[in-house]
Amino acid sequence: MDPTEILTQFCRTVEAGDATAFAALFTEDGVYHDVFYGEFRGRARIAAMLSDWFYRDASDFRWDMHTPVFDGATLYASYAFSFASRLAGMEGRRAMFEGVAIMTIRDGLIATYREIANPWPGLLDLGFAAGQLAKLMTRDNAALKTRPEFARHLAAA
Repeated sequence: MDPTEILTQFCRTVEAGDATAFAALFTEDGVYHDVFYGEFRGRARIAAMLSDWFYRDASDFRWDMHTPVFDGATLYASYAFSFASRLAGMEGRRAMFEGVAIMTIRDGLIATYREIANPWPGLLDLGFAAGQLAKLMTRDNAALKTRPEFARHLAAA
């Protein structure tokens, strides 16, 4: 499967809410790390993430990937993502996000997915209060400091 095909199927299966087809894009032991919901391991959990988490809290998804770069093992693409909220008190509001998807590809399937996202405009669109945003930023800050690629940076602090 070529990178453009992977990205197209990734986006369209999310938009269609097809959890089975979405999970089939991943290796059996695949990992999806979502900026909001955290880590999901294996096809069954990845399918559940889409049906039980994404579609519980939102609907009418739009996901577009742009400017893919693939070195044969790692696939990068910038993205535009939006949805209509189902969250209490925020129903129907469209939240828009941008980010970069980072996927490792093994035997034509996604082995790992993670993203670097700018969630703040979308959360403001939904009406999150400043205190809620501060809590999310604090969580993200703590998570960043646990990643091995930041060890050298923490040692300099």
